Amino acid sequence: MSEVMIRIETANDIDAIREINIEAFRSHPFSQQTEHLIVDALRAADALYVSLVAITQGRVIGHIAFSEARLDDSATGWFLLGPVAVLPAFQGQGTGSALVESGLERLREGGARGCVLVGDAAFYGRFGFGTFPGLEYDGVPHEHVLALPLENVVPCGLIRAHEAFEIEPG
Repeated sequence: MSEVMIRIETANDIDAIREINIEAFRSHPFSQQTEHLIVDALRAADALYVSLVAITQGRVIGHIAFSEARLDDSATGWFLLGPVAVLPAFQGQGTGSALVESGLERLREGGARGCVLVGDAAFYGRFGFGTFPGLEYDGVPHEHVLALPLENVVPCGLIRAHEAFEIEPG
């Protein structure tokens, strides 16, 4: 694969981002196929703290979103990673990892306290994410509720994401 460039999304990327999220999650066993709707709702609410795209040969092939999260409605400076999506033809080639690394670097530069997500510990563990006692996300098994503290703080409590994550499949 050609070199991948990561940059902040622009208005010209919105249609491609939508299609990437649709295609990437079409066959995902745990998806309700709402990821594109979540990103659209976060964007409409001006709640995308970081929104990056991956580009190769002039084509947008991947996207990652970060939005503010609260822990028990009190902790600020925490962000939720998700969704992250790469077109199926480009998966397994490091694009998703490049998006995660670039996004986390932007969170660090912005002074974030940490990042939380719901996902696969085997994949996200390589970036320093792990499980923490007392960290929860409604309806999600504990082993899939992950956090990466960026300060010397132990995350604890119920993760509250933006209401966009409550979108039902249409």
